[in-house]
Amino acid sequence: MTKQLLMGNEAMAVAALEAGVRVVAGYPGTPSSEIIETIARRRAEGLAHGVHVEWSSNEKVALEVLAGASAAGARCLFTCKQMGLNVAADPLMCLNYVGVKGGMVLVVADDPGPISSQTEQDTRRFASFAKVPVLDPANPEQAYAMVKAAFELSERYGTPVIVRPTTRVDHASAFFEAPAETFAREPIDGGFVRDTERWVIFPKRSYEAHGQINRRLALIADEFSGAAGPSGAKAAEVGAVGAAEAARFACFNPVETQGESPCLGILAGGTSAANAREALRIIASRAQRAGSSVPSYRFMQVGTPYPFPAEAVGRFTEGLERILVLEELDHVLEDELLRLCGRQHGSYDVLGKLTGSARDRGENDVDDFVSRLTDFLGFGVSGERADDSAADLGIDLPLRPPVLCPGCPHRGAFYAVKRALKKVPAVQCGDIGCYTLGNAQPLDALDTCLCMGAGVTMAQGFAVVEPDCKAIAYIGDSTFFASGLPGLANAAYNGHDITVVVLDNATTAMTGSQPHPGTGATLMGEQRAPLSIEDELRANGFSCIERADPLDLGAATEAARRAIAYPGPSAVLYVSPCIQLVKPGDPVVIDAQSCTGCKKCITEIGCPGIAFDARAEGPRSGKRGQAFIDPDLCNGCGLCVSVCPYDSISAGR
Repeated sequence: MTKQLLMGNEAMAVAALEAGVRVVAGYPGTPSSEIIETIARRRAEGLAHGVHVEWSSNEKVALEVLAGASAAGARCLFTCKQMGLNVAADPLMCLNYVGVKGGMVLVVADDPGPISSQTEQDTRRFASFAKVPVLDPANPEQAYAMVKAAFELSERYGTPVIVRPTTRVDHASAFFEAPAETFAREPIDGGFVRDTERWVIFPKRSYEAHGQINRRLALIADEFSGAAGPSGAKAAEVGAVGAAEAARFACFNPVETQGESPCLGILAGGTSAANAREALRIIASRAQRAGSSVPSYRFMQVGTPYPFPAEAVGRFTEGLERILVLEELDHVLEDELLRLCGRQHGSYDVLGKLTGSARDRGENDVDDFVSRLTDFLGFGVSGERADDSAADLGIDLPLRPPVLCPGCPHRGAFYAVKRALKKVPAVQCGDIGCYTLGNAQPLDALDTCLCMGAGVTMAQGFAVVEPDCKAIAYIGDSTFFASGLPGLANAAYNGHDITVVVLDNATTAMTGSQPHPGTGATLMGEQRAPLSIEDELRANGFSCIERADPLDLGAATEAARRAIAYPGPSAVLYVSPCIQLVKPGDPVVIDAQSCTGCKKCITEIGCPGIAFDARAEGPRSGKRGQAFIDPDLCNGCGLCVSVCPYDSISAGR
């Protein structure tokens, strides 16, 4: 064992390896991606023995791969971000009914804010919908412990188990004792045992399984509350445990008391529990400086929100008059506490998101909690802040909206389609990935963006309703394989008049350059024959397929014109690698003698590598100012060379 500073995602990966995970699969998505990459790295370094790890083509595929591996007795780990669980919903729902054999843990990372997602979807709600237990860590240390415990829970009850970290848990770091090497566990009972009564989900089997799920959830809720399960035949059916095992999960729901006979309670989950503890520490510090004391209170973290540990929370509420619930995203704990209060005929008030006593969306933070907890506790020391934020220091930070990288070749793709369309009425449907950033000014290329693969299918809806308006669909190469293919088949089958623009940059760039079926490489380092996007388009019924380098602006524009003019489903395949995959070239050069200061190089393509100096003067620009190149950002792609109407920009040397 060696002491290492690990990111939360790295710690969860190590925990899974220590637990003997044998098969790992998922689809990249911030903030979850580093989990699988850590396992792949340790395997490649010879530190993780016997583990198979892969980026699957999408989340549904990944979970179905793992369902088979688990039925064969292997411990399995699935990872995705919260949106990815939607894609895997179908197998997840069925898998819970069929059950698992080898431990099955799903790490689903939520994104409060949201920082890099379309929604603030709360996986705790999804767990309740799917009737799957969920563990909710407050920090990397708890995430590590919960992943290991989740494997045991999964095997004991034959159920998938979700661990739901949020962004700050995924990306915060802490010190861990990490093993030098790990070894995958041998499959349970030597592998798959044929049993159609168990593994084939017929209606009769589903009906029986639903009852088993309900019974085991009740037992798990008791275990989360620190109670041992029943003994005898019923315990054997659902995998109930004794007091020692139950205590392991009860520790995820700790209760702390400050002062004597408190009548105020604070119930918190996830990172909100960590933020609340820090806020209470700050309040106590202020009280000490002021020579006063903080009113008595009782604090409880709920690390096992589903099934809700009602018995433990019931004990927590005894004697309390008001309880403030602090959590991120949805009001899951608040709902459960209100339900419990009604069932107990409780006399305490429940405050939280529903009463306006906590933020109803976005990330919570310590500053906000200091203010809210000070009010809740009726503590009169205020006017101090927890830290020196930029606002406190009077710094007016500029807004930095996300944009395509300087030198991204597909800036040229968007620009080429824009030039090809000219005044052709069109609706442009975007997709998830770097290419969502095509909506930013000045490209302004996207009218819609819904979810992965929906650019292709939404365009078909527009084509049906508005046949006189050209429907354009953008999709990246990774998304093409993840969820684009069914939409392509539908377009060809129904003859929808759309033009699909495939932006192939040879990687999954947005989440960290992961491989996919079109790259010719697996996560295990093996080389495979890459699947051809052009062949896939033809196989799905597309007969008009144009191909061009998006940095060759003339050829790219003509390719788009031909595809757009084609009646029926057509495609433009723009191929140029992500700038993270190629060595940058010399920065381009702007000739100050010929630059007129027209700004077209800026206003047409919006590359961050080009800036404007309003004070610069030249023989043709006069006092209008001039554009200049930031050599630290420019990779010499040369797109701006094609855009400048005065030939003032040239390739560097």
